Amino acid sequence: MALVMKVVENTGISQQMIDILPQLALKSGDTARTIMSVCIGGLISMMVFSFSMVMMILSQASNNYSPRLLPGLISDKVHQIILGLYMGTIMYNIFTLFSVEPSDKEYSLPGLSILIGIGLTIFCLALFIYFIHNISQSIQINNILDRIFNTAIERLEFIIKKEKEASIPENFPNTSNWYSYSSKSSGYFQNLLVNNSMELAAEKGTRIYITRPKGFFIPKNLPFILSEKELDAESLEDFLSNINFARGEIIETNYVLAFKQITEVAVKAMSPGINDPGTAINAIDYLTELFALRMKKLDHNLHGKEGTTYLKVADISFSELMYFTMASLRTYCCGDPIMVQRLELMLQYLSEQETADDRYCNIVKKEWKSLVDQANFTIKSSQDLKKINSMAYPGTNFIPGSNSGED
Repeated sequence: MALVMKVVENTGISQQMIDILPQLALKSGDTARTIMSVCIGGLISMMVFSFSMVMMILSQASNNYSPRLLPGLISDKVHQIILGLYMGTIMYNIFTLFSVEPSDKEYSLPGLSILIGIGLTIFCLALFIYFIHNISQSIQINNILDRIFNTAIERLEFIIKKEKEASIPENFPNTSNWYSYSSKSSGYFQNLLVNNSMELAAEKGTRIYITRPKGFFIPKNLPFILSEKELDAESLEDFLSNINFARGEIIETNYVLAFKQITEVAVKAMSPGINDPGTAINAIDYLTELFALRMKKLDHNLHGKEGTTYLKVADISFSELMYFTMASLRTYCCGDPIMVQRLELMLQYLSEQETADDRYCNIVKKEWKSLVDQANFTIKSSQDLKKINSMAYPGTNFIPGSNSGED
């Protein structure tokens, strides 16, 4: 923009501006240089302060919540755009400053370029106020959980919708005798181009099975792809090009990461160093809705067309997802009777939901029993145990291990 304005100034546009609006004219080059220098120095100070605030919220989020949340905060496009505008305005003002000489007369000053630089600086001041407001909002745990939750909900609803529209048969042949292939590079299995992979499998007359779920780390020499028919080197290369490996965690392509991150927030909140049960309760509320929606999805992850299944991707089953989540929560929450009752309310709610598979309710009840068993082992207060057991076993005040006659 500075170079374009340099060319535009040679057309005499600043003199025309002075003739139309003389109030905007600068009288001397020294004044123009002083104004531009102040703008540059002020913007540099603002940018340094803004970067300091970013580092502060990243440190706070990592210490108080979970390091897993950092990628979502760093990738905030609003913060990136604002900081980019700061630097762009600084560079524009520096190049414009080169065009101002101390001895310049009023008619020879790049007046329009200077006014644009001043206008951009004022705009950056307004952005700075917005930046402070936005960054203070982004560090609040409710907003962080809400962002993770909404992203996961959108992904899950998309998957469920595609699953219902596809109507793919659930039968898939045994893969024990299939040809196995490994990845040429290691990394976290982030995403897969499903349509391209199905077209390649249909073209080669084979079926493909991805042995590891999304989000898992894939070593180089681990069998990762199974094919019903042998693939030549070129076909294997084409198929691997449809797989994206990454070092980060992107919820937009893998909803399971939302369960993982929200669970880690709850666990960190219940740790002795943080001791924030309110945040843990909020996290459990979000997990409740996510699990309720996940129960509407089948465990299989099959892809095909025209009634033929060409691709199967290993998926974390509802049983595994429920166990991994509840195992962490049981470990850190079973010492708090209020948290145990809150988890029971979650499991009670899930046991009453409509599911895509009848087995899901039995899985929920199994985890409920494990939660109560561990609470009975950890909590010593008989009054708390009565409340906990009355939710799991309605109509009885029985406390396992108790010899009290009144019980």
